Amino acid sequence: MYSSSLKIFCIAFAWVTVTLATAQVKIAKLKYNGGGDWYANKTALPNLIKFCNLEIGTSIQADEDVVEVGSPALFDYPYVYMTGHGNVVFSPEEALNLRNYLMGGGFLHVDDNYGLDKFFRLELKKVFPGSELVEIPFTHPVYHQKFEFPKGLPKIHEHEGKPAQGFGIFYEGRLVLFYSYECDLGNGWEDQRIYNDPEAKRQEALKMGANLISFCFTSN
Repeated sequence: MYSSSLKIFCIAFAWVTVTLATAQVKIAKLKYNGGGDWYANKTALPNLIKFCNLEIGTSIQADEDVVEVGSPALFDYPYVYMTGHGNVVFSPEEALNLRNYLMGGGFLHVDDNYGLDKFFRLELKKVFPGSELVEIPFTHPVYHQKFEFPKGLPKIHEHEGKPAQGFGIFYEGRLVLFYSYECDLGNGWEDQRIYNDPEAKRQEALKMGANLISFCFTSN
């Protein structure tokens, strides 16, 4: 049974959906323990926010917030972004808070920044003990918002020659967690000077990011 805060959270999400064109919404980066660089991709979210406000009509505040896994403030954000290269540790209380956030209408985008995978998968079992990541089919709406990605995630950076894959966790039929793996999506959102990516590659990354934001804001 949901707590009163979860009920309020669900109502707030409905309000965001109805007033998307006019409401000022905030999104956040997830701060976690364990020593991994949760703060990576410093210019990524501001660039994605600017792109979404211009291209898909959102009204997201220009600066990202930072929110801790166990904080009650987690429930203030419809979209939360998690990235990094290293270790991740969720306490039991943090795992419960994150689970309640996702069950109550929240959306977590986990972006494998090459090195996060084995740590994140282990900690995810604390959040959803009975669930496994499943590959998202190319027909899923997340790939078919304003921008079409008929073959799924774009490959932004090469590491081990593996294909980019989108995985997810579903709760009661709703995609609550999207995991971009072997893709480096957030790196593609960064300022061009950081990785010197071709503009066409950056646009692919930003368009896929905009699809995630659009899906998150309109599917709850």
